[in-house]
Amino acid sequence: MIVKKDKFMIQNNLGKLYLVATPIGNLSDLSARALSTLHEVNFIAAEDTRVTRKLLNHLGIKKTLVSYYTHNSNESGVKIINRILAGECCALVTDAGTPGISDPGEDLVRLCIEAGIPMVSVPGPCAAIAALSMSGLPAARFVFEGFLHADKKKRLAHLETLKNEVRTMVFYEAPHKLLRTLSDMYSVFNDRRVSISREITKIYEETLRLTLSEAVIFYTTNTARGEFVLVVEGTTDNQANDIGLDAAVSAATKYIKEGSSVRDAVKRAADETGCSKNEIYRSIITTAP
Repeated sequence: MIVKKDKFMIQNNLGKLYLVATPIGNLSDLSARALSTLHEVNFIAAEDTRVTRKLLNHLGIKKTLVSYYTHNSNESGVKIINRILAGECCALVTDAGTPGISDPGEDLVRLCIEAGIPMVSVPGPCAAIAALSMSGLPAARFVFEGFLHADKKKRLAHLETLKNEVRTMVFYEAPHKLLRTLSDMYSVFNDRRVSISREITKIYEETLRLTLSEAVIFYTTNTARGEFVLVVEGTTDNQANDIGLDAAVSAATKYIKEGSSVRDAVKRAADETGCSKNEIYRSIITTAP
């Protein structure tokens, strides 16, 4: 029995969506479970069917491929969902690595949740985790930021929101944008440790462990080649506190110049920044002419 619900056709014998991680370079990294899943599903949803077709040809798999990428996700997503609801099983893959991580697959996952479709993870390679594990930077707590915006103003605004981030930060970047990104990071974060990994699991795999200033100098004179993962050191708690206190003192000073009493200005700045009123007051008194 088929019941129409919004844009999906709901059927009792619905299938499943399998999130299948594929190699990020070395084809030997495809798991036995991923291989069997690609063999067994009814069809495969791929970010770029040309890339996935090469992988399937290497594996000797003949399977129907459905294109699913940013510019056709609305139309293609509904078609994929309705096929699964009709009883077919689909494997979602990205060009390389784990689907749904900084690629259009995350939208298909949301559609499946909306339609009540069961999903199965077939885990495997992920460039962000591989680079983090090799970075030598703290990995107990980290934040994944993906690709920064191409527009400089938006890119800098994004980095500004991370200025006080104490966790290790992981970014993806293309070679032709690498130098500008490192330069912007240096201007916003000042000098911090950074691990730069490229071509992970491929022939020319390389990881450089530098500071941001050293990285800017290096890529000013050396051509960036390959796909990059940047692992950037978070600020220390003391640095974050100092930055927060500086901002609070600046705010309080501004309010005083605008006519507020010292008491009211300090209280307002403390409420806005979360800094201690006593610390703000002491700093204002100490720096007063």
